[in-house]
Amino acid sequence: MEMMEEVFYTPVERNEGSVWYFGYNAGIDFGFDPPFILDNSAMSQWEGCASISDSAGNCLFYTNGITVWDSTHTVMLNGTGLNGDQQCTQSGVIVPNPELDNIYYIFTVTLNAGADGMQYSVVDMTLNGGLGAVTAEKNISVNTPNT
Repeated sequence: MEMMEEVFYTPVERNEGSVWYFGYNAGIDFGFDPPFILDNSAMSQWEGCASISDSAGNCLFYTNGITVWDSTHTVMLNGTGLNGDQQCTQSGVIVPNPELDNIYYIFTVTLNAGADGMQYSVVDMTLNGGLGAVTAEKNISVNTPNT
């Protein structure tokens, strides 16, 4: 019987893009060498999704463009009803505010040039005890029709 080589996970430099959640409850943490497989996602998604970590590589939140989950894999406060579409190749994109460290924008698009077009919602990570919340700035139109 062959002995399997033991794999040791060692931390490497981590950043905002180190934890990815995608697909059916799947994820990868690139903050380790080799990357560490995650199976704790609450999201079940066919296509486009996005996740963001803090500068230390700790997951802050992730989205499928419709729902937003916080770092505890619970639906974020006010984190439902975004107007992305599950069948869009990239239904949600997360962009940090370059001037305010705790503010993030989630950009969403609808399918086939739908009436909602491209919209954005704001996440404030200072809310809900540091777990974040989608603010009242939700589903704000950027351009329509768009896909």
